[in-house]
Amino acid sequence: MKIHPIDLAIILGYLVLTVVIGLLLRKRARKSHSDYMMGGKKLPWYMLGLSNASDMFDISGTMWMVTICFVYGFKSMWIVWLWPVFNQIFQMMYLSKWLRRSNVSTGAEWLRVRFGSGPGSTLSHQITVLFAVIGCLSFMAYGFVGLGKFIEQFIPWTWASQYIPFDIPAEFVGHFYGIIFTLFAMFYALIGGMTSIVIGDVLMYSVMTIASVCIGVIAVNHLSGSQIVTPEGWLTPLFQWNLNMDWSQILPDVNTKIESDGFIPWGAFFMMMAFKGVFASLAGPAPNYDMQKVLSTKSPEDASKMSGFVSIILLPVRYTMIMGFTVLALLYYDQLNLSTSTGIDYEKILPSTIAEFTPTIVKGIILTGLMAAFMGTFSGTLNAAQSYLVNDIYLKYFKPKASISNIMMTNYLIGGGIVIISIIIGIYGGNINDLLQWIVGGLYGGYVAANVLKWHWWRFNFSGFAWGMIAGTGTALLLPVLFPNTLALWMFPLLFGISLAGSIIGTYAAPAPDMEVLKSFYKNVQPWGFWKPVHDAVMTEDPTWQTEANFKADMSNVVLGIIAQCCLTLLPMYLILSMFTDMAVVGTVLLVIAIILKRTWWDKLQTKLA
Repeated sequence: MKIHPIDLAIILGYLVLTVVIGLLLRKRARKSHSDYMMGGKKLPWYMLGLSNASDMFDISGTMWMVTICFVYGFKSMWIVWLWPVFNQIFQMMYLSKWLRRSNVSTGAEWLRVRFGSGPGSTLSHQITVLFAVIGCLSFMAYGFVGLGKFIEQFIPWTWASQYIPFDIPAEFVGHFYGIIFTLFAMFYALIGGMTSIVIGDVLMYSVMTIASVCIGVIAVNHLSGSQIVTPEGWLTPLFQWNLNMDWSQILPDVNTKIESDGFIPWGAFFMMMAFKGVFASLAGPAPNYDMQKVLSTKSPEDASKMSGFVSIILLPVRYTMIMGFTVLALLYYDQLNLSTSTGIDYEKILPSTIAEFTPTIVKGIILTGLMAAFMGTFSGTLNAAQSYLVNDIYLKYFKPKASISNIMMTNYLIGGGIVIISIIIGIYGGNINDLLQWIVGGLYGGYVAANVLKWHWWRFNFSGFAWGMIAGTGTALLLPVLFPNTLALWMFPLLFGISLAGSIIGTYAAPAPDMEVLKSFYKNVQPWGFWKPVHDAVMTEDPTWQTEANFKADMSNVVLGIIAQCCLTLLPMYLILSMFTDMAVVGTVLLVIAIILKRTWWDKLQTKLA
């Protein structure tokens, strides 16, 4: 066993605390369905932002990010654009505000505000729910796979089997460990609802911050008097068309990893990420925990602040940990246990580094933080899936006048079913990178076109949305079968084109939404885009009405925000490596942008609650 009893006690103490949180908040969560699912829309924006950031600090993502940082160095900061990480900037500047002004509870409910309840509304509604649930299940399975692989490094089955009254095949040991922690996450999420999740996330973020500082200090101490050996280009985020990063004289196996990743040629890969990322960001928040946190804020102003707060508190802490682990892995690569029956598994860098180079108590804190990160992500995603199935299926079609006790019991049953299905997907879904690429490159690629149009084109209707989603998501599900060895990102233009064609054809196959519905949406949400007929109709009724929509200002702020986000990523990386000149330059750029955004964004936030 590689874990000390003290470290194990820290982990168990945290698990007990999560159960206590769920039990203490159970009564509050049962006041109403809104209190259970959205905290009654009474939680402060900074707590929701911290909770949202904590949910993004997931264990599988951290393992993957340590792997790509080890392989690609500073250029790994661009690879996270696959999500894309800068969608938080689009939300910060305007999209979160637009979404919160609609004053709904889920993305499916939002469709009625945008399109009304005309022909095709039921199909569009059901497609949105189906997509949201598939996405949530995929993310939960993705986290489950990473957690099991992580824990297996510290609690060998040869030790644990002494206390388990049944035998488990070696290939399923990681899944067994994952199930145990999944059950704890399920308990406090189901019992305490959104408030329990947010409080748990605040606790988790505190532990993760301590863990990040600890690993950063350990890395700096080990690096003192030593030097990491890396290929040319590893220490700079700047790049050319070709990656030109050759590990052959240092660790030849890493070149094989680069080739298998498929991120080449690098210039084309970056352009495709940026192309996909911009459209994915314009589509607005995906129907998962991120959207639920936006809808749970008190006001549109708070929604924007919450989204902006995410990058500020997430990136410095997360990248302190990532670069800390990367430095230790580079210094002591020969001491890491990365070998498997099929070769080198670079996703084991994180757990192997923790096992070898962290002292007792610190190891317990780090393990607790990373396991808590899984629980936070899992519980937040579970809450989102519950919202769609209970709000948009059960209460809409089966029992609209259900009592609060009936709704709570339904939440518990549906939540339990979701967890079981996600575990099954995790067991048979492949490794972390496979699931990640399918989620961000395939599944969400099919979501983009229809959801960009719903914000920016007045003529878009239920029919266009339904057929755009069917075409996009259907294609996304088929592509891995038709092109099993192709990186999902390279398929995005085809996926986007098919979804866009389905959206446009579907739109003109049905009448435009009712003008009264469009005018109400336009006056309330105040979007920019192709809305001139609706704008003219509103002005005819009320010539004094003014919109605050400002495309140029929003896009200028987005560009500044993305640069600032890159700076927040680079600062801790330079700090760990003692590259103080580079750090000072990046810090200065960040300060200048912060001053500009204070005037162009923060001071102009509207405080009127939709």
